Amino acid sequence: MSLFDAPLFKDAYKQLEDAADVMGLDRNILERLKYPKRALQVAVPIRLDDGSVKTFQGFRVQHNMTLGPGKGGIRFHPKVDLSETAALAMLMTFKCALVGLPLGGAKGGIEVDPNELSRQELQSLTRRYATEINMIVGPSIDIPAPDIGTDGQTMAWFMDTYSQLKGYTVPGVVTGKPIAIGGSLGRAEATGKGVAFCVNFAYQKKGLTIGKDTTVAIHGFGKVGVPAAVDLAEQGAKIVAISDVSGAVYNADGLDITHCTEWTKSGNYLKDLKNVTIISNEELLELDVDVLIPAAIDGVVTKENAPRVKAKFIAEGANGPLTKEAIEIITKRGGFIIPDILCNAGGVIVSYFEWVQGLQNFFWDLDQINSKLHDILKDSFDNVYETAQKYETDMKKAAFISALSRLERAMRLRGLFPA
Repeated sequence: MSLFDAPLFKDAYKQLEDAADVMGLDRNILERLKYPKRALQVAVPIRLDDGSVKTFQGFRVQHNMTLGPGKGGIRFHPKVDLSETAALAMLMTFKCALVGLPLGGAKGGIEVDPNELSRQELQSLTRRYATEINMIVGPSIDIPAPDIGTDGQTMAWFMDTYSQLKGYTVPGVVTGKPIAIGGSLGRAEATGKGVAFCVNFAYQKKGLTIGKDTTVAIHGFGKVGVPAAVDLAEQGAKIVAISDVSGAVYNADGLDITHCTEWTKSGNYLKDLKNVTIISNEELLELDVDVLIPAAIDGVVTKENAPRVKAKFIAEGANGPLTKEAIEIITKRGGFIIPDILCNAGGVIVSYFEWVQGLQNFFWDLDQINSKLHDILKDSFDNVYETAQKYETDMKKAAFISALSRLERAMRLRGLFPA
């Protein structure tokens, strides 16, 4: 199957084309951005606990590295494939460009359900994958990070494997590491905190303030959804619905987010919570709330259910949770969409901070990190909002236009090799 046949890649490229048309992007630049620079597919065989050997498919894709080394997460999920990885790498290129980082776009993953593997099997899988892709990653080449199905422990195993191959410790090969081995304060909650910042910026643009009358529904109560919920709840917002793989829970008077967080961190499913109404993930997306945060996976709001989405503000916490058609439908009826490459950029911004701190061996405190994160996102949000006004277009296209403007300047200056 061609990259262009897969839904996520097709959708990402179509949004790129639309933005290019609006801004009048040089067609030669567009042609170069159409394809990933490099894609590596690897076999990842491991010995399972029962003694048998199983081989998994792994990928690492580098889309564009004009601005600097590749940057992007590693995803362990049953639906990982080359096309999805390439699409996510493309989005990372635009995300890094949009928020002004000296980094390019990359992504990686393994087609696996990590919940079906033991800790030892996951360690073996991570170490073998790191070995197989080690020749195209490194602190000045491509710096992976956690994503769906991976975490700080995964990054620790990856870093150790790469360091063993090199013969010395290389903390800068990945970000999202535990603090004890060179991780950054604030990294774990950065994406969700960034989502909350962006919701505030959107409210400010409309002359509003987050408060006790603000209702919020969050699709995906995980690494992004939890920090976003905590941050917004601390501001007084009423989180009325959240969801995980077991389904969604609803309480019109607002959920106790502290209790919900502790409940899920203990390994419990949301469906087993007391004093809540069980609803489906689909029903959550269509609730009459002020803010909807789709923070789980891509493609959950489509042209089929978009007409039933009632939220006034939609913050794309996940990558590509709204399809192109859904964005057009919701924007036309007056919804305000905060695009993914802006809204969930907090993770890559603080990953950049971690990378810089690791290179300098000088670490910042949490207040410095959150302050710098806020300022970068605020400047980027203002830039996208002004671009939307200038081109009389929606925020999604405006985000792509802002990113493409920076990429176009850099690619023109660097030229095409060989000349």
